[in-house]
Amino acid sequence: MRLYLSSFRIGSRPDELLRLLGEGRRTALIINADDYKGPEGRAASLQREVDELKGIGLDPFEVDLRQYFGRQDELAEVLSGVDAIYVRGGSTFILRRAFERSGADQIISQLLADDAVVYAGYSAGPCMLGPTLRGIDGEVDNPNLVPEGYEETTLSWDCMGVLPYVIASHYKSDHPESAEVDKSVEYFISHHIPFIAISDGQAIVVEGDVRTVVG
Repeated sequence: MRLYLSSFRIGSRPDELLRLLGEGRRTALIINADDYKGPEGRAASLQREVDELKGIGLDPFEVDLRQYFGRQDELAEVLSGVDAIYVRGGSTFILRRAFERSGADQIISQLLADDAVVYAGYSAGPCMLGPTLRGIDGEVDNPNLVPEGYEETTLSWDCMGVLPYVIASHYKSDHPESAEVDKSVEYFISHHIPFIAISDGQAIVVEGDVRTVVG
């Protein structure tokens, strides 16, 4: 299993992501955590991510999970043909809905078990890999937000469980969500939920059984 899980954007060590990829560059870019935005705002987010990934030498293309709601086999075919899956931040709960409705959670879990792709991303993206979303809901990340196209989705508070711990991004950082992350960390501690807190610029790199925090 190969993971590059950043707190915010690409982080300060994109070289580690490239190292995990080897010669591979084809990258499925998932930005459904931004589906709460209007068309212009979402398009701007997509362009920013594409530019950043191209800037480090990757070959990204968007995979909009909304197009695969109820079409899991087709999504599996697309994701099985890439070297990396990069999942940007935004609304963790909207992203969880999209993962479940499209079957991305099951597909990606299997691809990681087979070591067939590198999973990368930041903020909400890494949150999909932990055991639960409990403790991260607040004013910034609202679990009750259901954008257009998501009316038939359901929210599972359980996540993929690829990792045995929750990732708390933006910890002690100059970020609008940092104050809420402090509350999340308190929740994790009081409810005995294993977690790793990382600050903006840092990333968790997982390669097989080896886990390192870089940045």
